[in-house]
Amino acid sequence: MRPSKPSLSIPQLLLCGAAIVTLSMGIRHGFGLWLQPITQAKDWSRETFAFAIAIQNLAWGVSGIFAGMAADRFGAFKVIAVGAVLYALGLIGMAHAPTPLLFTLSTGILIGLAQAGTTYAVVYGVIGRNVSAEKRSWAMGVTAAAGSFGQFLMVPVEGFLITTFGWQEALSLLGFAALLMAPLAWGLREPGFAANALIKRDQTIFQALKEAFKYPSFQLLMAGYFVCGFQVVFIGVHMPSYLRDKGLSPQVASYALALIGLFNVFGTYAAGVLGQKLPKRNILAFIYLARSFAIVAFLVVPLSPASVYVFASVMGLLWLSTVPVTNATVAQIFGVAHLSMLSGFVFFSHQIGSFLGVWLGGYLYDRTGSYDIVWYIAIALGVFAALVNLPVKEVAIHRPVPAGAR
Repeated sequence: MRPSKPSLSIPQLLLCGAAIVTLSMGIRHGFGLWLQPITQAKDWSRETFAFAIAIQNLAWGVSGIFAGMAADRFGAFKVIAVGAVLYALGLIGMAHAPTPLLFTLSTGILIGLAQAGTTYAVVYGVIGRNVSAEKRSWAMGVTAAAGSFGQFLMVPVEGFLITTFGWQEALSLLGFAALLMAPLAWGLREPGFAANALIKRDQTIFQALKEAFKYPSFQLLMAGYFVCGFQVVFIGVHMPSYLRDKGLSPQVASYALALIGLFNVFGTYAAGVLGQKLPKRNILAFIYLARSFAIVAFLVVPLSPASVYVFASVMGLLWLSTVPVTNATVAQIFGVAHLSMLSGFVFFSHQIGSFLGVWLGGYLYDRTGSYDIVWYIAIALGVFAALVNLPVKEVAIHRPVPAGAR
């Protein structure tokens, strides 16, 4: 159902939502910078670090469903505030965990729970309820672009903090920064939300889930998002170590991740704008196919700082550009009453892909001494995702009108 008169101004909504996503996504995008410092200091394998990040993505995906339900029912403010506290605790635990188990609990479980409550599904629910359908894809693109700007801004900052203060102190400082998301969430409070004054729900949670999972286009969107997670998290976490293994300096990796963030500001914004004008399924198919071509070119061309920066720039344009388009498609098909929850389920598929991408990267590297197999898998999956998005039907789903409502 269409929401009633918006209770939040669009500038306030986008400013606070963008700042929250900037912090949450910006911090996590730099985790790859800690792979070698932590594993070398603790004498752990790369698989140990990768497994914790994989669990983080899986915990994020699973808890994202429930965070979405809570945000749809109680509003985003409370969910984000709790997520900010969990984020701070997880980062401090990541800095001081003495064993792989405690490292996985803090880095994996706590931060995963925190990300579920402070990123796209929750913020997009507020956008869906307060921005008209005509501007919704654009607004989601602005928010996704903010997450990309967070990567551009935060990754060099995180590299500087590691170099200046050491990897442990750097994580603790980021923990205090994560707490800033709680006061920012105050700007997303929706007056009257608890009384269900903002939106009418004609479906229960279970009815909405049954409808979505029986709808083929929802399943196809989930399949494509699985691939998105596999590709971006593998690259984001393992590319710094891949480049160092090839003899390039750590600064090249930091600049590459920053370039991904910078160019994704433009890519996600452009995707949001184009999503208002072109079929979203075609945009998604192009993004996934273009990623595969970019990876092929990266592996074929002789490796150098210049080739890394070109690859990072191209991937940046494609990095999170799937996010506003996919979520806007879900809203277009099913409406906004249960948008955070349905987006959470789609994102859960993304995080299963993230789990496999980051874990397989560490697992296969430890056993083969190379990332080549995972690169090839990422290429094949990109072609698969392009194909499965083409049949998606974007029109609003038809629901029979109850006899009593006629």
